[in-house]
Amino acid sequence: MQVQKSFKDQKTSGTLYLVPTPIGNLQDMTFRAVATLKEVDFICAEDTRNTGLLLKHFDIATKQISFHEHNAYEKIPDLIDLLISGRSLAQVSDAGMPSISDPGHDLVKAAIDNAITVVALPGASAGITALIASGLAPQPHVFYGFLPRKAGQQKTFFDHKCSYPETQIFYESPYRVKDTLTNMLACYGDRQVVLVRELTKLFEEYQRGSISEILTYLEETPLKGECLLIVAGVNPEEKIEQTDDVDLIALVQKEIQAGAKPNQAIKTIAKAYQVNRQELYQYFHDL
Repeated sequence: MQVQKSFKDQKTSGTLYLVPTPIGNLQDMTFRAVATLKEVDFICAEDTRNTGLLLKHFDIATKQISFHEHNAYEKIPDLIDLLISGRSLAQVSDAGMPSISDPGHDLVKAAIDNAITVVALPGASAGITALIASGLAPQPHVFYGFLPRKAGQQKTFFDHKCSYPETQIFYESPYRVKDTLTNMLACYGDRQVVLVRELTKLFEEYQRGSISEILTYLEETPLKGECLLIVAGVNPEEKIEQTDDVDLIALVQKEIQAGAKPNQAIKTIAKAYQVNRQELYQYFHDL
């Protein structure tokens, strides 16, 4: 067990600060974030060019260290040595919270393993910001980050998540949004979704509707900018209504009689009635 007292204990080692940066609007930079970046010994930046522009804007002269997914393995021991020697570091990503879809998590784990204090500053986070304005249930929710790129892997992913009741948050490229929504429609059914683009920027936009409605809109409206998808979870009451008075086993057997293999038949019926595929499988095989 380990207990960290972030500000009370006297320490010989430095502190690792996780500093959020704006996701589009520079006015979202906090006073504390600016002060911390000025006070630390080094800033670990995902892209030193992007971070350099931010530092110049806020008149921050602290030296940067390049730290990204391609050099994290070799850099982390050196960064830990700096912290142990008493130097303090700030870790930033290109936009938003560090450790979310970037290598910061591995650095945090290494710091904790070496009893180094880790302090996170609150600030901009695209997923939570989009969620609370989406109109979908903010809690419970699940954040997944970026989806698998290949269609087969993506469909498998959706098959496993389609029965979850939590609102789901995904990051996605504008070039893949239509394909992703098409795969999602096949697995989730036509549930409610919010497509958010250019969050906090001049052309910020929320597209709210069913998956099919958003797909129709995208056929006529080119999509540009950074995107998030907020997807409604399964409504338990609707799920009960759909399966009440329905013999799911009989429906599976009917699919098999029509030529489908048992596992495919179970998958088809589970998707159609939004029930858990594994539970239906066990029920069908009397496990």
